[in-house]
Amino acid sequence: MRDTTELELMLRGYGLTTAEILYRMPDHPGVLQTYLWQDYDLAPKFPVLNSFLEFWRAKLEGPLHSIRYTHKKLISPSEWRMVDGEILLH
Repeated sequence: MRDTTELELMLRGYGLTTAEILYRMPDHPGVLQTYLWQDYDLAPKFPVLNSFLEFWRAKLEGPLHSIRYTHKKLISPSEWRMVDGEILLH
């Protein structure tokens, strides 16, 4: 997916997903830390976010506490229309 441009992803239905991840500090489990994550993803299954969370659970030491996310499609099909014509200036 990384060799694809952002515009191509948006035209394929991807939207910008932002997640606020609260996790416990490994050395101090009573302390919560915030991590913000942002990438293009497909709603409603969010495969990119779920892949990142699986990586977090498998490789990082800070246990997850909670996740809040928002998703916004930046381009929708109704915003694109074919223009058949040409306007010449000067």
